[in-house]
Amino acid sequence: MEENNTLERGLTGSSLPKETKKPSFFERAKKHVKKHSLVYLFLVPILGHFIFFYVGPIVFSFVITFMDYPIVGKPEFIALDNWKRFFNDPNAWKSVWNTIMFSVLYILPTMALGLLFATLIHSLKRRWATLFKGVFFLPVVTSFVVISGIWAWMFRGNAEGFVNQFLALFGIQEQLFLSSSSQALMVLAGLSIYKVVGNTMIYYYAGLQGIPDDVYEAAKIDGSGRFKTFFKITMPLLMPIHLYVAITTTIGSFQIFDSAFLLTKGGPNYATNTIVYYMYQQGFTAYDFGYASVLAYVLFFFIFAVSMIQKRYLGKQVDYN
Repeated sequence: MEENNTLERGLTGSSLPKETKKPSFFERAKKHVKKHSLVYLFLVPILGHFIFFYVGPIVFSFVITFMDYPIVGKPEFIALDNWKRFFNDPNAWKSVWNTIMFSVLYILPTMALGLLFATLIHSLKRRWATLFKGVFFLPVVTSFVVISGIWAWMFRGNAEGFVNQFLALFGIQEQLFLSSSSQALMVLAGLSIYKVVGNTMIYYYAGLQGIPDDVYEAAKIDGSGRFKTFFKITMPLLMPIHLYVAITTTIGSFQIFDSAFLLTKGGPNYATNTIVYYMYQQGFTAYDFGYASVLAYVLFFFIFAVSMIQKRYLGKQVDYN
């Protein structure tokens, strides 16, 4: 009987462990912050810088897309008028088209030449490879203003231009180049390719260095020729480099500003008026910051869309085995 009473008391809960209350999210967060207070103390300046100089301007620029925001005077809320203005602005669409055409002229040649130079250097001995890496990389570290000045002299649209003097040797008439609506954008693309291709070469060279030698040795044993090895082995194994270079060159092409500003001022006849240069004109010449912010977000949407497409087709995993 006494044993039954003891068993009953045990079952009724006198000896059962009590359920512990699970701490709430805020209690756990408070405990975590208290435990790592020194870490968060050091993060405060970094987070403050990030919020003040990155998050803040992004939010502010988006807000003023719905406002008439003059540099002097009281801002006025105008709802979607700035966005409607963009869709009805022929100069804005002209700048978008110029930017797309510049990207077409710039991206593929930059990638192709970078890969070509990297492949040539990769096949050379160490001493010569170091020399040519320096030669090809020199324009990257040279001031863009200096290179633009040289380019302006070379492509001067009269008999004094170096390129026109060279063409005259073959009986070809003088070209207008930077003064021509059909040629100016190609000249700017050539300038940007010359400036950036050394940087692209370094990325591809690093990628080539990362491919194991036994992969090529196995291909050689299987009877694979040089061109077949390049297109069937090297190109697929460089896919991560292709993706990175494609995205960075695309972003750079859509942000083209300096060459248009230094050489053509968007002309002739809006032929080189890119979206970033048009944004600059609206924001810092017309002081229409609301509309300039709309152009900035249009640029962001274009870059984001193209980058996602590139990631979809080039973002494949690479297996060296």
